[in-house]
Amino acid sequence: MKIGVIADDLTGGNGTGVRLTKLGFDVATMVQYDNLPSSDSINAIIVDTDSRYAREDIAQMRVKKVIENLTKWGVNVICKRIDSTGRGNIGIEIDTLLTELGEKAIAVVVPSFPDSGRITAGGYLLVHGVPVQLTDVAKDPVIPVTQSYVPEIVQKQSKYPVSHINLETVLAGKDEIEKAIREKIELGDRILVLDAITNEDIDALAGAMAKIKEYQMIPADPGPLTAAYSKAFSRQHIKDKKIIVTVGSVTSNSTMQLNYLMEKTNSRSIYVDPEKLATLDSRWDEEVARVINKTLEEMDKQDILIITTDSPTAKVLNLNELSKELGFSQDSLAKRIADGLGKITRVVVQNSKYEIGGCFSSGGDVTASLCSIVRAEGIKLIDEILPLVAYGQFIGGYFDGIPLVTKGGTAGDKKAIYTSVKYLEAKF
Repeated sequence: MKIGVIADDLTGGNGTGVRLTKLGFDVATMVQYDNLPSSDSINAIIVDTDSRYAREDIAQMRVKKVIENLTKWGVNVICKRIDSTGRGNIGIEIDTLLTELGEKAIAVVVPSFPDSGRITAGGYLLVHGVPVQLTDVAKDPVIPVTQSYVPEIVQKQSKYPVSHINLETVLAGKDEIEKAIREKIELGDRILVLDAITNEDIDALAGAMAKIKEYQMIPADPGPLTAAYSKAFSRQHIKDKKIIVTVGSVTSNSTMQLNYLMEKTNSRSIYVDPEKLATLDSRWDEEVARVINKTLEEMDKQDILIITTDSPTAKVLNLNELSKELGFSQDSLAKRIADGLGKITRVVVQNSKYEIGGCFSSGGDVTASLCSIVRAEGIKLIDEILPLVAYGQFIGGYFDGIPLVTKGGTAGDKKAIYTSVKYLEAKF
């Protein structure tokens, strides 16, 4: 898997390269546009064409040469690094890419860099909420940016049709984004400008692009989309890995976190009936077997398998009353629920035909039961993703070496589980 980024500026290119290193790529920046790395260990390169302020013919020549070299190098993904404020030969260099790569090449232009205060909404590029034409780049002595509407900025330099996909579509998720991109391509558009105001929007864009396999999708951006698309593309071309999310907490916070995860990943939860697990009879075994079979079926359809008792239709158990009715302590009934979730997770992982890329568990009781049921000696702690959200690996037992993220049941904001899952995916 090789990534090639064509950058018109050295420091900007380095910024993109650093994002790729965080995904596990071995990255080098080539300061001479006509060179390739001599080391076989490098699998992502940033090539500086130093063409932001170059004449049109020079910019075209350098980009063309880089494409030739990247093709010889065996690149899988080509990306175009552009300035986050719209400066430079953006349309000219994208045109050169499209012409050289052929009619199946499509450029996706996303100037947004949310972490740096750059967003695109309604096609307009805003820098910390200010239209880019009202910032200091309007005074650029070489190529001043005098408008903020990105499709027009690109179209002024391009011979190819430029179109725009709005924020409403982007917020609807990657399936709607994919549909909109395909519609634009069918109309003959080869340069698509998309809105994005958050990193989650950019992840959704990347996911949609990765699903369009019959075209060569080219991210044109300041770095975030390049990184997100490189990750999404590489996932499409490696052995499928699944993530198991096990949540036993039933709180308003966990509900909000699961809903956010499902919304952003288009995943569906597999619901476990806690009332059937809070027993010591055959109903426990029957429910465990049912959910195991359902989860194994869903593995062919989903990459993120969510196993949870937090169903929107399930009634909240009163363990105090249930313990009196059944003649068992509340603690023993609560443990039966946690053990049921632990056994489901263990059997699913052991019987999966897919490689498991990691597990996530929420709640101390569920995590403890999971560790016990998989006979783990412990958890090797490696990193803190968020406060009270830890990343590590199982030590010993059935799950030895499998990555794990654990979270307190009430910990984190609505993005906590989503952030944890994305962290696990980045470790693939």
